Amino acid sequence: MERKNFLRSLAVTAISAPVLLEACKKDNAEPAAAASGAQAEAACRLTDPDMDGPYPLYNSRGSIINRVNITDNKPGLPLNIDIKVQSVSRGCAPVTNARVDIWQCDKDGYYSGYVNNGYLGVQNNIGRLFGRGLQYTNASGMVHFLSIYPGWYPGRCTHLHAQIFIGTSLYLTTQIAFPDAVNAAVYSTPLYALHGQNPTTNYLDTIINDSLATELATVTPAAGGGYNLSHVINIR
Repeated sequence: MERKNFLRSLAVTAISAPVLLEACKKDNAEPAAAASGAQAEAACRLTDPDMDGPYPLYNSRGSIINRVNITDNKPGLPLNIDIKVQSVSRGCAPVTNARVDIWQCDKDGYYSGYVNNGYLGVQNNIGRLFGRGLQYTNASGMVHFLSIYPGWYPGRCTHLHAQIFIGTSLYLTTQIAFPDAVNAAVYSTPLYALHGQNPTTNYLDTIINDSLATELATVTPAAGGGYNLSHVINIR
């Protein structure tokens, strides 16, 4: 846990040479582990916690974002998000009526609700809610969101944020990573090519690189275009 806290403190700093070298070693030695990260959840282990920042926007939660479609007409490749919540203390049984809050950036790496400085310059997105939603799990522990494939911003791998509540109690704050190979394919498409490839792969991300076994989603092409994301989140 001390190591993970230390990595959190590096979130907005440049990656040092030793960290970069170690990450490269991991990338060469463990590609199979990265590719099968989502399958590790089948072992019924708790999903790793991760930081909620820097764009959680707590003052705009509630019925206004209780919705399936979180695109708000933002352009991007369609992304169908299916998240299942399970309880480790109950043998990874599905959790019914858990609240799942998610948030992500748009295709250019900007978040709603904040003033962002990105590759397109400064954008004031205060008062906007794109990329944000919440749903309650059904009897199978599932929620579904319709979004767009997120872009990236410097220092972070491609990701989205999630929080799980039972009633009013926050059970888990975590993040969900996307496979590097899929990211590379998406960022080569016309919609994303202007921003280019994300130089921070999963193993170079100091926040998420030690949590990929439980935070790496399965992402596959969708029949009608875009992508499907499936992910399991295990809470206590």
